Amino acid sequence: MSLTRGMQRAGAKWLTAFWRNKEGLGTLEIVLIAAVIIVIVVLFRERITEFLNSLFDKVETKSEDVFS
Repeated sequence: MSLTRGMQRAGAKWLTAFWRNKEGLGTLEIVLIAAVIIVIVVLFRERITEFLNSLFDKVETKSEDVFS
């Protein structure tokens, strides 16, 4: 057996053990959720910025009404 083939098998065994490990699966889920959130933020960056600017403008207007 070649060194490369042995490394592939060892990597496959590690990946299988990592996937079956409940703690590893929790970590994997967190990483996947974080990746999805990052992709969504990048794709909708302009809309999110517009929404937040609008929201803060409304808050500022309402706070001026309350405190003046």
